[in-house]
Amino acid sequence: MKRIGWVLVVLMIVGMTNCKKDTEVVEPGIDINKSIVINELLPKNTKYGSDQNGQFDDWIELYNLSSEDLDISGFYLADSKKNLTKWKFPAGTILDKNGYLIVWADADTLQAGLHTNYKLSALGENVVLLSPDLVVIDQVKYPATTIEQSYARIPNGTGDFIWTTPTFNAENK
Repeated sequence: MKRIGWVLVVLMIVGMTNCKKDTEVVEPGIDINKSIVINELLPKNTKYGSDQNGQFDDWIELYNLSSEDLDISGFYLADSKKNLTKWKFPAGTILDKNGYLIVWADADTLQAGLHTNYKLSALGENVVLLSPDLVVIDQVKYPATTIEQSYARIPNGTGDFIWTTPTFNAENK
């Protein structure tokens, strides 16, 4: 009987030390699905930002609204709502806190870096960013363009899209 009493005392002590107090505040984590936006895209590029090979390809700029680095490995970026898994971010893709990430939309997957297997159309289309479980994080439908301007959020990261002078890998103004 004494043994059972000691076991109960030990269990009560362990249970009390593992319980959270009512006054304890648990901070929620970053919701990655609300922290990343398609910030800017350039479907017709001859002079605004070149890739590592010096080529002026079409590009899509993502922006991280959070104050934490975000791992977007396994996320998808598509130019068609009919094929949402068209291009997948490779393992180890990190979007820096409050930072930008350029994805080249040039259909040249043999180049190093983030190069999609499709190009953007100057005639207008959709760009869709999806989580690994195919939840739409952000999407943009842009109209046709005949001039070299980017379709960008003004103000940066939160505003509506307008045609403007490209701000490659920088704040939209």
